[in-house]
Amino acid sequence: MSDRLHIRGGRPLTGEVVLNGSKNGALPILAAALLVEEPVQLHNVPQISDIEKMCELLRGQGAVVTRDGDTLRLDAAALSGAAIDRDLAAAMRGSFYLLGPLLARRRRAEIPLPGGCAIGSRPVDYVIRALEGLGVVTEERTDVVVCTAPDGLHGATITLDPVYRSPGATFNVAMAAALAEGRTVIENASSDPEVENFCRFLQAAGVGIEGEGTTRLVIEGQKRLHRCAHTILSDRIEAGTFLIAAAATRGEVRVHPLRPAYLDSLLDKLEEMGVTVLRERDAITVRGDARPTGATVYTMPYPGFPTDLQPPMVVLMCLAEGRSEMRETIYDGRLSFVHELRRMGAQVKLASGQHAMIEGVDALRGRSMEGKDMRAGAALVVAALAAEGDSYIAGRHYIVRGYERLEEKLRSLGAQVLDDEDEGGDEQ
Repeated sequence: MSDRLHIRGGRPLTGEVVLNGSKNGALPILAAALLVEEPVQLHNVPQISDIEKMCELLRGQGAVVTRDGDTLRLDAAALSGAAIDRDLAAAMRGSFYLLGPLLARRRRAEIPLPGGCAIGSRPVDYVIRALEGLGVVTEERTDVVVCTAPDGLHGATITLDPVYRSPGATFNVAMAAALAEGRTVIENASSDPEVENFCRFLQAAGVGIEGEGTTRLVIEGQKRLHRCAHTILSDRIEAGTFLIAAAATRGEVRVHPLRPAYLDSLLDKLEEMGVTVLRERDAITVRGDARPTGATVYTMPYPGFPTDLQPPMVVLMCLAEGRSEMRETIYDGRLSFVHELRRMGAQVKLASGQHAMIEGVDALRGRSMEGKDMRAGAALVVAALAAEGDSYIAGRHYIVRGYERLEEKLRSLGAQVLDDEDEGGDEQ
């Protein structure tokens, strides 16, 4: 299959999307399955490449992993490894989730820095510092982190950064604490829906946890966890991307199943911009009746505006009437994709790598583009759907890491997603 998407824009998206399980929710739960010495069954697991890579990492540690549709069965009774495959770790940041469970089960973990990150680069440093509070000793060897727990793991009060409230650090500390001796308190924990769902999994396996869904978690360590079944929550980032695309194309899209409260920050902002939003118990509909108006958005930890929805939101701002402002407060350089939007006719000025000033235009023009990461690639898809003419987006392999059956779902909404060879596939 071609690594390039061909989209003929200018058609409103109309219809319904059944959401897949959350990528951001499934990856840490897959890692946490290594804590359990009995079989674990996980439902609603998305069938995307990042999940398959994580399964390979788990198999490399001695776990047996099988899939039947969206159900995964894992058995980590014979956990045998402590070192993570370099090539797989380099391909996905989620490999760092294995630190906590390997330390808990094996008292040792050797993990290459994910994606070539330096140890002092967010969010890896948060994870290391937090685990050291539980008795972990850390050594950095070039591009590998070696962590050991020579005296075992012991409960402690771990205070995370109050501004960033790192999900990665929260996941790892909770996993290590699950088999640690005594009680662990995580202050300034991430309160993301994915973290709450993760805590439900640990509870199902026998871990005592209080405070799930808040910024203070209290975890009672156990000597051994037991078999369980758990369902991954729906992907709110997938949902938000389709809803923004509906607004950008002046269409109407309903997504489900998902609690609207999980996307309140996005939905409130869309309503502020003049977009119609309908909330049901477990579904959301967005209708783009007219051109939206400009807005100001700051990305923040949950319940603030999600950084993963910043790129498609920038696209909508480019089409809004008047001036908009986007401030990315979490990741450096996440606005670097806007040069591609400029080539489509967008009026965007970067005041810094984390601050964009946008003057809305009436329309974008189709172009040949390249998405160099998952969320930026999804944003370019939204831009292509709303643009006049044909767009060709290279880097499809990045996008499908996080969006299952994307082309199929877009076509079901009336989008013209063509085979790359259709109409000659000439670049512009």
